[in-house]
Amino acid sequence: MHPADFNPMATQPDSDAAHQLGAIVRIHGPQAVAAQDAIACEQAVALEYNGIAHATLLASPLHVRELALGFSFTEGIIRDAADVLDMDIETTPLGLIARVTILNSRLHALKQRRRHLAGSTGCGLCGVEGLSQIPRDLPSLPRPARPWRQAAVERALGQLRRGQPLHNLTGATHAAAWADPEGALAWIFEDVGRHNALDKLIGHLLLQPVDRSQGFVVVSSRASFEMVQKAHAAGIGALIAVSAPTTLAVQLAQAAPMMLAGFARDGRFTLYSHPDYLEQESRP
Repeated sequence: MHPADFNPMATQPDSDAAHQLGAIVRIHGPQAVAAQDAIACEQAVALEYNGIAHATLLASPLHVRELALGFSFTEGIIRDAADVLDMDIETTPLGLIARVTILNSRLHALKQRRRHLAGSTGCGLCGVEGLSQIPRDLPSLPRPARPWRQAAVERALGQLRRGQPLHNLTGATHAAAWADPEGALAWIFEDVGRHNALDKLIGHLLLQPVDRSQGFVVVSSRASFEMVQKAHAAGIGALIAVSAPTTLAVQLAQAAPMMLAGFARDGRFTLYSHPDYLEQESRP
């Protein structure tokens, strides 16, 4: 199939597949009440490239095509969406299999960063064979065309809280969202894994005619090293996290260079790198 014919947005699972009702018992003081509750689905997603089994992730069974595309890009397996010739999602009793057909020239990149993962929603580096494989050799990011505005960051955070239907149902998922320079959210993706949510967003961004250096990403999680590295790989100059960053995340953001903010909630946030990228605003 020609790259132009590849459509990762086609034939997505129904959103109901991302949660199911389960029998629970609610305890409130001396009372125990039987009820039903929405529980987030967590499913194995195996990724195969040209017939080679490469990685298995644990993820929400939504937007699997975007997940596979974003993971392939942030792992350096592909350089852009055109490197993917075809993708087929197969449902099996054990989980989903994303069979991705890539250009033969990208098989070398696949072998260079070979992983054998038994996926985890909490560890993004499980299965890396050596310490030298952890950091990526990525180009420096350009300075933003103009400083980010505090009001834009706050606007994006407010929309993020309201734009997570799966989290509102289950309380068990993370989200990653793309904000334009004014802080308006264009796309939000949810997943039980924070890395997966960001990969889904990046996979979608690869298909959009947007300048990734002129917007920013907000995530509902902490900012780990790999979250910053994924954003860096996608050419995103600012990552805003609801929770805290880690030391390696801060070091990478300083070197990228990227503006990294954490504890972003309730109208305030903490800048950990490149505060000069934020426009200082006077408030009445």
